[in-house]
Amino acid sequence: MAILVPSAGASQSMGCNGSLVGKGDSPVSLLQKCGEPIYRQSVCVPMLQLGWVVTPYRAGSPQAVLANQCVPMEEWTYDRGPGAFLGVVRIYNGAIESVRDGERSR
Repeated sequence: MAILVPSAGASQSMGCNGSLVGKGDSPVSLLQKCGEPIYRQSVCVPMLQLGWVVTPYRAGSPQAVLANQCVPMEEWTYDRGPGAFLGVVRIYNGAIESVRDGERSR
């Protein structure tokens, strides 16, 4: 059993062409509302995962262990126009996991 702890500090939505996209939306919905991103990349996001360790040489119940594990995700970057912050959308397991502001565009 694994429990993912979501990243903190991410906003929940981004405006595109008069529509909002946000956490839980599909990549298809994102493409329909915002179009193609200016950049796509695969990233490895460290997240705490809960695991159970069973030791055959030790009596008692399994022990819970929390460990950082690399979770593969995609990040799509959108240019929102001159002087605006770039929009960075993180996609995990077929849905938007987070939306955040990137650097300011020039």
